[in-house]
Amino acid sequence: MDAITAPGGSFDGGEGPGAAAARLTGRTVTGERPVSARLTEVTLDDGRAVMVKRGEPAAVRAEAAGLRWLAAAGAVGIAPVRGADRSWLVTDLVAEGPPGAGAAARFGRELAALHASGAPAFGAAPPGGPEEAYIGDAPMRNARSADWPRWYAEHRVLPYLRRAVDAGTVTPAEATEVERVCERLPGLAGPPEPPARLHGDLWNGNVLWGADGAVRLIDPAAHGGHRETDLAMLRLFGCPHLETVLDAYREAAPLGPGWSARVGVHQLFPLLVHTVLFGRGYAGRALAVARDALSG
Repeated sequence: MDAITAPGGSFDGGEGPGAAAARLTGRTVTGERPVSARLTEVTLDDGRAVMVKRGEPAAVRAEAAGLRWLAAAGAVGIAPVRGADRSWLVTDLVAEGPPGAGAAARFGRELAALHASGAPAFGAAPPGGPEEAYIGDAPMRNARSADWPRWYAEHRVLPYLRRAVDAGTVTPAEATEVERVCERLPGLAGPPEPPARLHGDLWNGNVLWGADGAVRLIDPAAHGGHRETDLAMLRLFGCPHLETVLDAYREAAPLGPGWSARVGVHQLFPLLVHTVLFGRGYAGRALAVARDALSG
């Protein structure tokens, strides 16, 4: 999910991406290549290429703060922020190459180190980031809690379930199955875990395999959470060399007993976000993992 794209409106007063890049980096722009409605590749006069993204102020602020917070851990590669304001975010362009097993193993170890760098609480926003943030086009509230099961239910599962029911994408009868999972979360959550520093939107599209053999992450919805949520997101939409990533992760930071049986519980959040954003097809997947959790 594109963590900076927000629906509707103009946030930049008419300024274009090249002008924004020049202003925020202090460099002259020598070329522009539109990638999407809100994303432009810009070449600077020093030969660097940057990605320039336009978005709603809270989304820009959240993503910039998230990238900086993840980078501050010094654990996994993060696309560096070169400038940001209310409407624009400028990051380095990552030159991509083919995924490799060696890079996957390094990524697994680096992701374990990122998570271990911690967060002040479950739901903690990155320093300087807003409480009312985004994951893709969907609002995401970063409210703090010391209790992961209750926090996950109240701030990551139920808000999107309610929106899906209100939109008619999930029926009230179907919603009761997800609600039952939330009621049972204290028993389904596994051993207690300290708050981890999460990327928060760790699907394959946000994992860039660099031409230099290093993995770099983009587009976070960063917050303090349960480390298994990032791992479940990697599995949800596929990731090259995933088992190598997970084996290296577990070697560096063993997961709690029964972790593989909890993958669906952690996938409920992104599946319900996708249900809200993209419709009924994802509702079926969310209900399937809820039923699996209840029958386990």
